Amino acid sequence: MDLNLIFIAELLALGTVTGFLAGLLGVGGGMMMVPCLTFVLSQRGVEPGMAVKMAIATSMATILFSSLSSVRAHHLRGAVRWDLVRGIAPGIVIGGLAAGAGLFTLIHGQGLALFFALFVGFSAVQMLLDRKPAPTRQVPGWAGLAAAGGVTGVLSGLVGAGGAFVSVPFMVWCNVPLRSAVGTSAALGFPIALANTTGYVIGGWSLAPALPGAFGYLYLPALLLISLASASSAPLGARVAHKSDVRMLKRLFAVLLFALAGYMLYKSRNGG
Repeated sequence: MDLNLIFIAELLALGTVTGFLAGLLGVGGGMMMVPCLTFVLSQRGVEPGMAVKMAIATSMATILFSSLSSVRAHHLRGAVRWDLVRGIAPGIVIGGLAAGAGLFTLIHGQGLALFFALFVGFSAVQMLLDRKPAPTRQVPGWAGLAAAGGVTGVLSGLVGAGGAFVSVPFMVWCNVPLRSAVGTSAALGFPIALANTTGYVIGGWSLAPALPGAFGYLYLPALLLISLASASSAPLGARVAHKSDVRMLKRLFAVLLFALAGYMLYKSRNGG
């Protein structure tokens, strides 16, 4: 098979799997996509540090498309807390722009790979522990929601994920039911992706293309193919989520996250 056809098939398969996971678990799309894209781009000759940054930025940009199809599926099932979306989104936009246009360009790819590995490992531990919140804990006021949004926007921009690894545990910690937390996190994915992608474009505006089809930190062929596949599979994941007990799936997925964290840790110790 032609090398380009293999490359296209890899990207379509990656988009299908990550889109399904994003709809099913509310977490995991970017966490799986970034290590896989880092590997693919490195194999095509991109300098390791730049491969990490391109993978993070491209992964985030795909959420612009996958989040729309995922949130529609969750909304139709009444699983989106739009009051929480309105409270968290402003902080997300500010934090995402700060991360994408500022911190992302200043931190070396090796440092981003290490940061990604640590956060994916942390998320995996949280999935395995499945801690229950105190029954009296409530959602905070607007200031608390805005602060949570700011933290989510910054961290998402640095690791290229949709923020569910922060927002879902936060909402569950505040006694929001798991399915509502997943659906609300899907709705937050779009402002996260929009703010951070805008920041990546600003930060990478003057960079020479690392590959044909690259625009700054964004690799447009991967963005197109992964977005097409993930937008198709995310609603299927959301439908399965509303029919299944996802706790066991989260534990199994945590094992995969540990493996991906290990790979990114390896990249951080070998030139990023």
